[in-house]
Amino acid sequence: MQIDALPPEIMGPSAWLGPEACASDRWIHYLKDEELRELEQAAQRALATHPDIAAIRRENFMLPTLGPRLARLHDELIHGGGFALVRALPVREWSREITAAAFFGLGCHLGHPRPQNAKGHVLGHVMDLGLNADDPKVRIYQTHERQTFHTDSSDIVGLVCLHQAKSGGDSALVSSNTIYNVMRRDYPSLAAALFDPIATDRRGDVAPGQKPYFEIPVFSWHAQLMSTIYQRQYIDSAQRFDDAMRLTPLHVEALDCFDALSNDTRLNFLMRLEAGDMQFVHNHTLLHDRTAFEDWQEPARKRHLLRLWLSSPQARPLAPVWAERYGTVEPGVRGGVMVPAASWIAPLEPN
Repeated sequence: MQIDALPPEIMGPSAWLGPEACASDRWIHYLKDEELRELEQAAQRALATHPDIAAIRRENFMLPTLGPRLARLHDELIHGGGFALVRALPVREWSREITAAAFFGLGCHLGHPRPQNAKGHVLGHVMDLGLNADDPKVRIYQTHERQTFHTDSSDIVGLVCLHQAKSGGDSALVSSNTIYNVMRRDYPSLAAALFDPIATDRRGDVAPGQKPYFEIPVFSWHAQLMSTIYQRQYIDSAQRFDDAMRLTPLHVEALDCFDALSNDTRLNFLMRLEAGDMQFVHNHTLLHDRTAFEDWQEPARKRHLLRLWLSSPQARPLAPVWAERYGTVEPGVRGGVMVPAASWIAPLEPN
């Protein structure tokens, strides 16, 4: 893209600064006792009807009291600041099955779950499996290493914390629209370079007919909206493929600038997820990160989160090129790893 053709500065609540965002607790939502009872009862009814958590849908997981609050939360995710912390499921009192069903059912009020890997898992497990991120078939959430700022393959990503790490493992957020604004103002040639179709490694989650990487610009300007897709480690590892677009020195400088701004404490902020906390993030306007952590030795105490990738029927339009990663750009059915719906599962344990 030519510098003089760069889109305008992004205005509004999605272009926030770190200190501003954490100065208010408007993004923290506390569940009331009656809402927790409603969630637990809905989970029990759903499991009594069908033991497969993956069969839960909004229509069979009615939340007459909590539902209207979730509709407002959804609007804030899609059209507002883009993130929320919801406290807190009683994960020490509920069984793993009830907790997973409640989290999954609540998520269905924000969007449709999408598969997160080639196994068809619509309920993901984020924990250290003792793997090495240098392995191109390993995804970083399966390790104890820092993830670095990135986006996931969905409109909304949701997490619920089952167990905290012994130390570390904090969650960090930064506005990708703010990063664009700073690059546009201070480094316009670098901002322009990130509108090129940069290759990103799929890390082994490849559907039939797909390349082992996708080529989507970091910054996409479509329908007067800026949407961002990013995972630096996977951009770098995509260079192992001979037919992937080569990164020029200008691209590398632009990516380094993007990373530096992501890590600027004036732009980002940290939060600690405690047991039972749920975090929801809008992937198109925010990047999220997880700091490295030290885990407990006892298997039952190891850091463990459940994850949802959600496709919202009311989500923003995306440029057609996003179909390379999302399968389609149709709201409500896009995102995730392209796995036949018949094989979607919601495992209660990582596998």
